[in-house]
Amino acid sequence: MKISFPYMESPVVYYKIFEMLGHEVVIPPRPTQKTFKLGVKYSPEFSCFPLKVTLGNMIELHEMGVDTIFISGGYGPCRAGYYGPIQQQILNYIGLDVDVIIFEQVQDDWRDFLNNVRVLKQDASIYRLLRSVYTGYKISVSMDSILKLIHRMRPYARDKRRISELWKEIQQEYFYVKKIRDIKQIESRARRRIKAQEYDFAGENKRLRIGIVGEIYVVMEGSTNNYIDEMLNEMGVEVERSHYLSEYIESHMIPWKKNKYKHILDKGEKYLEIIIGGHAKQSIGHIVDYKERSFDGVVFLKPFGCLPEIISQSILDRVSQDLNIPILPLSIDEQLGRTHTQTRLEAFLDLARGKRRKKEKRSDIKGK
Repeated sequence: MKISFPYMESPVVYYKIFEMLGHEVVIPPRPTQKTFKLGVKYSPEFSCFPLKVTLGNMIELHEMGVDTIFISGGYGPCRAGYYGPIQQQILNYIGLDVDVIIFEQVQDDWRDFLNNVRVLKQDASIYRLLRSVYTGYKISVSMDSILKLIHRMRPYARDKRRISELWKEIQQEYFYVKKIRDIKQIESRARRRIKAQEYDFAGENKRLRIGIVGEIYVVMEGSTNNYIDEMLNEMGVEVERSHYLSEYIESHMIPWKKNKYKHILDKGEKYLEIIIGGHAKQSIGHIVDYKERSFDGVVFLKPFGCLPEIISQSILDRVSQDLNIPILPLSIDEQLGRTHTQTRLEAFLDLARGKRRKKEKRSDIKGK
């Protein structure tokens, strides 16, 4: 069997898990306009955009000879929990012979979870299964630490494009990981290569810091948001995202690490008392957190058709006024153009700079 998975930010982690278990793995193509068109063509019109993108990716994978696709499931009020069954029905309806294997959280249905584990591990031992999953997790932690460094350093680089090229090269190195110590060596070497570039830290204190929040798929997958983190970095702005893969793994799959992220939910309690699905409450909590950490603004990414994020967007004006922090909402679908995104970001950054100047002026007056 040829297996794969929908693309999200980087395929390295999932690829290594499957490869270490002895599967024939096909690396999924990064979504393009072709992917979007395929997904839009066969999806229900008002389904959320990530469903359309991942469905388009599945169709492309079938064209590459894949017969089994692994995806994560979900539960609660968000429609993401229905992605797998709906996509399986659509693939069957259009005549594609593909099995979609949905990994739900173990507490939802442990029998189904164990059956999926058996399919995943094949003849591998439990030790080999655990080692592969642990290796994948450690790769995600390492890659995210490098990406966070890039988000901080790229705004100051004299050659910002070179930093982006370096990141692509670094990601490729993780495909060759065999042991945990390989991960540490790759990360150490990557940090040296990044820090060896030329930087201009003049006026560092005047650089804006912008947070990116919203639904996890469109925050992490650059092809859907026009690589907005890179775009902001190239405008000379430091960036921090509300979602990174390693943090998602820790907050959803590692029980003793869940409390590490509970404070974000607590910070959103004033505006959303209950979890309404998706990452709506987390988005609000992260906005509060960014304000407390003196960020200059927040970009809010909402997939077209995402019900939880529509609700959180409806209270953004109140949050922005209460916290005195500018928030730019962007609705993400296949028609979002790069020029449109860049124009809106430029206007938003002008607003953020103006607010900062006013704040600094008030501080100077008080100081006198």
